[in-house]
Formats: sequence, structure tokens, C-alpha cells
Amino acid sequence: MAIKVLIVDDSKLVRQILTEVLSQYPEIEVVGAANGPFEARDMIKELKPDVLTLDVEMPDMDGITFLKNIMRLRPMPVVMLSTLTEKGADTTLQALEIGAVDFIAKPKSETLMGNLSAFNNALVNKIKFASQVNVKAGSVSSDKEINIKIDALQSRDVIIAMGASTGGTEALRHVLVKMPANSPAVVITQHIPENFSSRFAKRLNGRCKMTVQEATHGQEILQGNVYIARGGQHLQIKQREGKLICCLDNSEPVNRHKPSVDVMFDSLSRIAGIKVYSVLLTGMGADGAKGMLTLKQNGHYSLIQDKQSSLIWGMPGKAFEINAHCQQSSLDSVAETLLNRISQGLTRTSRSRNDSAKA
Repeated sequence: MAIKVLIVDDSKLVRQILTEVLSQYPEIEVVGAANGPFEARDMIKELKPDVLTLDVEMPDMDGITFLKNIMRLRPMPVVMLSTLTEKGADTTLQALEIGAVDFIAKPKSETLMGNLSAFNNALVNKIKFASQVNVKAGSVSSDKEINIKIDALQSRDVIIAMGASTGGTEALRHVLVKMPANSPAVVITQHIPENFSSRFAKRLNGRCKMTVQEATHGQEILQGNVYIARGGQHLQIKQREGKLICCLDNSEPVNRHKPSVDVMFDSLSRIAGIKVYSVLLTGMGADGAKGMLTLKQNGHYSLIQDKQSSLIWGMPGKAFEINAHCQQSSLDSVAETLLNRISQGLTRTSRSRNDSAKA
């Protein structure tokens, strides 16, 4: 049965282009194209689409307000069309927080009149994925901070490395808001466009106890801080003079992604004298699974989000398939599971050092 798609956009040209693009695929049926939220409201009731494509900027009612109404009255998979600007990034991140499944950058005017093949493939893949999503997956019961004592001195040699893709911006937020200010340093690779990563870091920083920033080249990694890979550049972690450093890498995409989770995980596996706690959250594809397996084989700890709470169990699911994980957890419990494991490890290390000193 074909996936029923309703297009909502105030631009007649965009509606026409999207309809023509999607009509080329027999597995997708465009059931309607609305010029705004008010027309779309009636069409949703009548046509019962499986997936909605929604422009974030419309004159009668903005896409965010309309999305809030949809998620309150008739939750359904929504793919947002966004502009790659700071304002577009903020609006899109807000839409993902409200419940949109994914987003795609609007093609520029010159692209609309030219070669659309890359946009076509991305759009179709996102719609196919969205049609399979349970829009209620990933909901959490509480964002309350975890009350676990972390010894600042002992955790200098501990680093948390997280990877995520589709659905990851919200999954990461749910995890990070629970972590206390003195948590071990966190490095993150989230598949995200170049202009979005700095806005994403800024939004998280306003909500988290830890200090969240977009990683910069040569930046020292310190406890209580979160470093997010810059969109369009790989993030590698290196050790210099006993300090962990963020290194940005402009090399070719890995697993079709830049930044790539595998690149970050692999860089950590080459550093001696530290304990890595790797995490894979919701995301399409397999990026990060092999790097996580290498870390596990080198004696590090690995945690994956479970299938039930994942928007898409691609990346963590692949890690599960190759047994790259030590544990799996619901999104609601990832922060607590992780910090408990770190606390237990630090306690064992402290006892071992004390026993050695006595001997």
C-alpha cells in the first residue's frame, strides 16, 4: 500500500515541485497539496495522510503553531521543510522538540529550476522512514536531574562519547538535561547540517546544568562540559601533553556522514589511559556501530538506546546486531544507567588505588 502524503506549503512552485518529485515513486501517493494550515486542517480530516510535509514559515499560521495543533489533536509523522539559516535552524529545532520526525533543507531557487536528484532522494527516504515511525516513541517521564555523586578528581580520565542521528536532537536533550553540572566531559557527534550545530548547542546550553558548546579545533576537553561536533566536520579526540583535545577534521564523509560517529569513536579507541563510556542513541543507518565495537573490545563500556524508545533503531540496532553493546536502556533511563556505571567504575578504581597504596 502506498504511503499517503499531504504537502503543506504556501509556495505554489514548491507544492508543484514536491508533487512532481513524489509522484515519480509508486510507493508514495500525494493525496493533496494545501496552501496553508487552514486548508490543510480540512484535508487531514478528509484524506487521512500517513505523512505530512510542512513548511515552517507560512503567513496565515506559522508552521510551529500548526504543528503544535497537529500533535495535540492528531499526532502524525511530520517532515519539516526548513531554510538553512540561523532563524530556520531555531525554528526547525523547535519543531523537532514539539514532535516533528525529521526535516529537510528547502532547495534553493536555482536548484528548483535545475538538478533536484540529491533533494529528491533525501526527501523520499525521509518520507519512507517517517511513515514507519511511532510518533510517541522516545517520550520520557521526567527531565529531573540525576543525583549521583561524581568525584571531580577521579573523573578527569573519564569521557562520555555519544552518537545519534534522526531523532537524536531530542534524545540528546532528554539525556543531557538530567546530568549534573560536574558530570564527566561529554563529546557528541549528531548528524546535523553545518548551520544547525551551533544553534543546537546554544539551545542545549540554556537547558542543561553542564556547559554545552559547539566544539572548536584545539579546544581542551574539561569535566562539566559538553562538546558537539560542528556540522560538516568530523570531530576527533586526541591527547596532547596529558590533555584531551577536540580536533576538527575536514576529510571525506564516513558512512555517508560528516560528522561521523565512527570517526569520533575510532579516535577515542587510540587513546591510552582513559576510560570511555560510549552511547548510541536513535538514528537511521549504521554509523557508530563498528567504532563502538572496537571500544568495547578495548575494554571500554558501551550503552545503546533500546528499540521501544528509539524513534528509529538503526544505529543502536546495528550495534546490537554485532554485539557492540554492554547494555541497552530506554531513553528515560540512559543518563541514570550511564552515571551509575561511571560512579561504580570510579569507586572500584579508588579502592584499587587505596589497596595498592597500603601494599
